Amino acid sequence: MKIHFLEPGFAVADAVAPEDFEDIRRQGFRTVICNRRAGEDGYEGEEAFREAAASQGLQWFCVPVASGEYTEQDVDAFAQTLDAAPAPILGFCRTGRRAVHMWAQSRARNPQCNIPMLLKAAHDAGHETQPIEALLTNATNVETPTGEMK
Repeated sequence: MKIHFLEPGFAVADAVAPEDFEDIRRQGFRTVICNRRAGEDGYEGEEAFREAAASQGLQWFCVPVASGEYTEQDVDAFAQTLDAAPAPILGFCRTGRRAVHMWAQSRARNPQCNIPMLLKAAHDAGHETQPIEALLTNATNVETPTGEMK
């Protein structure tokens, strides 16, 4: 499990297993958001994860999404969790990509959001920025990193 902070209070990880929750708690996290869908390779559903989170005193939320298939309702649910759940928060999926995408889309809803900073945080965490930039510029009326208005 590799953890990368994208902003103070929020980090992403690749595939997390129920046995990782003790380590997650030890690292100071208070909330976990899962973006995996039941039936994915290595993830049969959230029950064992929910139980592992509860056993460590962690808040558990699941916003299952397929890569690149993010509805407004999905982003709303993720954004509400970011705003309401106790931090620090760890978001995860199989590679961390969906968690990064959901975080970026959630944060980009703020008119004061600095899109280049979101992209830098994603890049620094080892994720390609082009797919994120496309999501953000297609979903919002924001200035792109090249200075164009979408």
